[in-house]
Amino acid sequence: MTDKAKLLVLELWGLGDLAIASQFISKASLTHEVTVLAKPYAKDLRDLLWPHAEVITFHAPWTAFHGKYQLTRWPWRSMRQLLKQLRDHHFDIAVSGRWDPRDHALMWMTRAKRRVGFKRRGSQCLLTDPIFMHPDQSHRFNQWVAIGKTIGINLDPYEPKVHQGKQLPKPRLLRCVVHTGAAQAVRQWPLDRFQTLIEWLEERSVEVDILCDPEQQPLWASHGRNARVCQSVSELAQVLRGAEAFIGNDSGPGHLAAAMNVATLTVFGPQRTDWFRPAHPKGEVIEGGDCPYKPCFDACRFDVPHCLDAVTSASAVEKLDGFVKAHFELP
Repeated sequence: MTDKAKLLVLELWGLGDLAIASQFISKASLTHEVTVLAKPYAKDLRDLLWPHAEVITFHAPWTAFHGKYQLTRWPWRSMRQLLKQLRDHHFDIAVSGRWDPRDHALMWMTRAKRRVGFKRRGSQCLLTDPIFMHPDQSHRFNQWVAIGKTIGINLDPYEPKVHQGKQLPKPRLLRCVVHTGAAQAVRQWPLDRFQTLIEWLEERSVEVDILCDPEQQPLWASHGRNARVCQSVSELAQVLRGAEAFIGNDSGPGHLAAAMNVATLTVFGPQRTDWFRPAHPKGEVIEGGDCPYKPCFDACRFDVPHCLDAVTSASAVEKLDGFVKAHFELP
């Protein structure tokens, strides 16, 4: 038997979202009996980052990028089974770090005694502890900070550091992981520009491991590069382990790298860096170009995402040079 309160954590979206929540989940596991409701890769993250939490897997149909409201295709039977499973846990608290009434409705249906989340479109009626945080002021990590504060779990807020003056001795940059993929094409910076960054690192005797999405592998091969496609989050974590730095698009692997204490340099396009940059003290970003529709949340109105196309190889190399000088010594 345990006297710990039973806590349900909802994070039903991407790998990056769950990685951002990892510090909250890990710390909550010290004082609560934690169950995480998330996509199946949560099992890999549990083994890696929060081994004391229980995981229940669920592909929420409303998280699909296309056709999310084709209700006839929703797995109604498995959803009813899930709801029964959640109710049988008799949760004391259910939390969600998103402004999402669908999460709030699911939390309400679990019959959790306390339901903590960010109110939106009247969803406060489903919550016992509605929180307001202006979206212009909130990095995704800090949403979990606010959730934690409400239920007695203290986390330090994330604030991008400004590097000035003398610093402690810097580690040597011996190995860097470069990941060129992203779940949506509008977040994928061109491969030939990544190639420029890779060559810059190799010229300075930095070992580079290239990771990519399956459809990118033939193009890397045509450039004479052996790019690897990771088949699981565990495999991705294995490659990241021992690396000093990570370079990639605004995507889940960068957030996993940050959660594993790997410094990150992220190329941003359609999203806002103040919301979604990897929450690492040595995390830097390459900011995409301006667009009147930004953030478009991947629903780009153009054939080519101008925000990403505006990031030239030269400007990225300049940013990479500053990133390396700020945080590392070269071999």
